[in-house]
Amino acid sequence: MKPLVIFAMLVIALSAFLVLQLAHEKELFETKIASFSSPEEFRDYISRAEIYAGRSVGLPATVSTPIPTPIPAPAVGVGILEKVEEVERVSQTNVQVFGIDEPDIVKTDGKNIYISRFHRVPTFLGKIVPPYPYEPKALVVKAFPPKEIEKIKELNISGDMIVYEKILVFLSRDKLRAFSTEDFKEKYKIELNGSVITARLYEGKIYLIISQFSEICPIIPLNVNGAPYVVECRGIYYPTKPIPVESVYTVVKISANTGEIEDSISFVGNYDSVIYMSKNAVYVAYYSPESYAEVMLKFVSENMDLFPSWFREKLQKLINYDLSEQAKQVEIWDLMRRLTLTMDPEERLVFENEISNRYNEFMEKYAREIEKTAIWKISLEMEIVANGEVPGRLLNQFSMDEYKGDLRVAVTVGNANDLYVLDPQLKIFGYIKGFGETERIYAVRFIADKGYIVTFRQIDPFFVVDLSDPTNPRMAGELKIPGYSSYLHPLKENLILGIGMEDGNVKLSLFDVSDPKNPREVDKYLLKEHWSEVISNHRAFLQDEKHGIFFLPASSGYVFSYKDGLKLIKATETGFRAVFINDYLYIIGSKIVVFDEVKWEKVAELEL
Repeated sequence: MKPLVIFAMLVIALSAFLVLQLAHEKELFETKIASFSSPEEFRDYISRAEIYAGRSVGLPATVSTPIPTPIPAPAVGVGILEKVEEVERVSQTNVQVFGIDEPDIVKTDGKNIYISRFHRVPTFLGKIVPPYPYEPKALVVKAFPPKEIEKIKELNISGDMIVYEKILVFLSRDKLRAFSTEDFKEKYKIELNGSVITARLYEGKIYLIISQFSEICPIIPLNVNGAPYVVECRGIYYPTKPIPVESVYTVVKISANTGEIEDSISFVGNYDSVIYMSKNAVYVAYYSPESYAEVMLKFVSENMDLFPSWFREKLQKLINYDLSEQAKQVEIWDLMRRLTLTMDPEERLVFENEISNRYNEFMEKYAREIEKTAIWKISLEMEIVANGEVPGRLLNQFSMDEYKGDLRVAVTVGNANDLYVLDPQLKIFGYIKGFGETERIYAVRFIADKGYIVTFRQIDPFFVVDLSDPTNPRMAGELKIPGYSSYLHPLKENLILGIGMEDGNVKLSLFDVSDPKNPREVDKYLLKEHWSEVISNHRAFLQDEKHGIFFLPASSGYVFSYKDGLKLIKATETGFRAVFINDYLYIIGSKIVVFDEVKWEKVAELEL
């Protein structure tokens, strides 16, 4: 291979790993937080961050000039949940933390089912006619009692939904709109000047996380009923140790009943955010990268028998230049070109092989210093109470879990995986390093003082972690089976369901973890399906513990019993979500099919 090709591979691999604080290990978990004092300080930080990250931070078209004063925080009224007559049991969206709701495309309040995946495509003689290709539509279905099921309302909107008391909230790409569930008139509207990362509903408050670009402050993350909500410079926080800035995140606390903004907090960050919320705090995690040129300098410094002294000297000077990362990369490529031009063919061949092998050893040695994830902890009073860092990269929200004030975090780092326990100030005080070598994490679930982790490359190691002593977490047991699980769900005590893939088919596994030292796969089921939404979206899953069943969507809708192993008891032609009301299971697809969960007979059907 050509030396420049080898070097290009090295550069790409290095830049894929986001680097943080190689030379100052003492400061790894001591980053301080400050807020901007002026627009000038904000612009200066962003300008330096652009050079540091090599990315431009644009100004959103919706923000032109700053508005001097924000909307004042209002008083909030508390409503009374209306009891739906004759309804005793109503399913909720499958969420990570019990009691904290998450938006989804299907919701029910026990009276109606709200479906936000309903698109009517007008056709004439088999051809689509304007407006096309789709119209955003939400459908309201009177659901209970099932024999009276009927469509009662269409709304010209779509997006994930939240239902609270008598309010139906839609989260679309650029707005949040709320309707009354009594007359379906709009109650309030919030226009967003950024992208919705996610949202949560807890105790009548919507916690909305928005990401936007800006080079100026104050910023305007949203407009409430046409009035701009302004975040002053002093309300935007940043780590004093410079980081690349690709976005400004704003966490907004909203009254679900009135739409009024109670409070907010903003901070700078970058892409690849992972959001987790406990009943005490919102955790925002994202990669915290540094210049790969720093990695190159360290690599070259440790391999000076491969590089002449002038190469290191020029690389050192280059790092100190006021250039973007792209410009530095071009300069490094030119340095390598100049170096290889001095070599004869035999020298180049030796160089290519040596640099490739030593790089792999280098990455294995320094992986935990090279890959870092930053975590911000935000109280429900919208105050940043801590921030910290862990090596590696998080898979998704299930990679984080708060328990008794501590945060447990599972990460993939280099060619292995780690688990860290952080105190309330996000300082690491317990860990397990290097399990599942050559594998990466595919699924995580923390339940009380246990953790369950699946890694995968060729086989599916299922790990049980004992977290009863958070200062000294340990591997309690391990099971290796074919395939992998991407979602883990506790069906009941000591019984974990894994949902993933094996040989191109959807695989369901039942894990008995009653003996943590000896986890067992007590049953498995392979569906003739190539994908299920649950593999990437836990909200598509539904469990009805009373009847010992769960619903799994794929190209069809499937109902399984887990009372005595895994047994497929019902299947429908379509079905992307299911809900239950009392002892009736409603499977929602191109139509709604209702089953009596006692006799498992179909009792109603409605075409959508």
